[in-house]
Amino acid sequence: MFENLSDRLDKAFKTLKGQGKITEINIASTVKEIRRALVEADVNYKIAKDFTDKIKDKAMGENVITSVSPGQLMVKIVKDELTALMGTNHEDISISGNPAVILMSGLQGSGKTTLSGKLANYLKTKKGKNPLLVACDVYRPAAIEQIKILGEQIGVEVYAEEGNKNPLNIALNGVSHAKLHSNNVVIIDTAGRLAIDESMMVEIESIKNTIKPSETLFVVDAMTGQDAVNTAKTFNERIDFDGVVLTKMDGDTRGGAALSIRYQVEKPIKFLSTGEKLDALDVFHPERMAQRILGMGDIVSLVEKAQEQYDAEQAKKLQKKIAKNQLNFNDFLDQLKQIRKMGNMKDLLGMIPGMGKALKDVDVDDGEFNKIEAIIYSMTMEERENPPILNGSRRRRIAEGSGNSIQDVNAFIKQFDQMQKMMKKMQGMNFSKGAFKGLPF
Repeated sequence: MFENLSDRLDKAFKTLKGQGKITEINIASTVKEIRRALVEADVNYKIAKDFTDKIKDKAMGENVITSVSPGQLMVKIVKDELTALMGTNHEDISISGNPAVILMSGLQGSGKTTLSGKLANYLKTKKGKNPLLVACDVYRPAAIEQIKILGEQIGVEVYAEEGNKNPLNIALNGVSHAKLHSNNVVIIDTAGRLAIDESMMVEIESIKNTIKPSETLFVVDAMTGQDAVNTAKTFNERIDFDGVVLTKMDGDTRGGAALSIRYQVEKPIKFLSTGEKLDALDVFHPERMAQRILGMGDIVSLVEKAQEQYDAEQAKKLQKKIAKNQLNFNDFLDQLKQIRKMGNMKDLLGMIPGMGKALKDVDVDDGEFNKIEAIIYSMTMEERENPPILNGSRRRRIAEGSGNSIQDVNAFIKQFDQMQKMMKKMQGMNFSKGAFKGLPF
């Protein structure tokens, strides 16, 4: 996501390297490169021009603060403008009402039904809600079966009427069902439609006007680029949605939709769908996204992900074990599981400032975790709890049982020993109070 745009912007900033003052001469090529980078990312030319004109106006003639290069100043200006372009502040989803009703809309193939499941999972696990999924796609074969499977996977009830071909009636009945069964959020999954399909557009207008949802979301495939923005405009004119969700952000997307959609429809992006798993739904924060595009990392999001897995009681026990040099393989396995729950390792490392560029051409294989887990699971409980007893014969048995070589097993045990020693040393360091609070490792 945004990799090509990040590279192009980085090259643009390099034209200012070593300059003592930003002038009209040395900014011209930079602004031109930024505009070109945006257009290549599938941002509308008019938006790209307006954007770079603002950057030029802000940058012209500004003296560089002592020890700050023009390139650094330009990065800050571009970051501020990117943040403003994408909406400045995060806007949360509205879940007021009893029940709150969320209406999903979007094109065919935008990933709307899967997104409905992800949103239900998010509201259940992060907001403590008891959601109900209502299946109103009566046109697509297997649509009802798909949403039932999603509901089963996340433990959320699905309301469906397989013999009913009237989406409005199903929606009304679904809301009534929610009131009777203590569901405090209703997510209505409508059929995907073409923007030019008048009868389908009238249908969703009717559902919205009758149900009067607390939130109407427009779901759009980010990989469609500028077409996504044009479709959003059409939908917004008809149903006046409240926010946008961009799906397939983990694909080969240039990012133009994320950068343009707020500007064009004046509606906020509320979520990004970043993978196939049902927990792969990220709240959209304009400033954090701008920082990631510019290679500044996103420490806040990284810490938030860590805090979601943080167990205070377990952390205290782990700290005592480290102090006594009693860390074992079961402890290591628990920490590994917590880290894996946070997401793809390369994406997580990319949130650390400077790491995104360093990892650009590096293959960070999450499969290495599988190898480590296989090695630990091939140990007996005694071996996991008492690492020093792992002699040569035990290691050979573990290698055979895990499908790895003896060299792999030896390398892992050596790394574990080194980690133990490092963590023991860190116990004595004078870190500021709470410096690592919330981290699961």
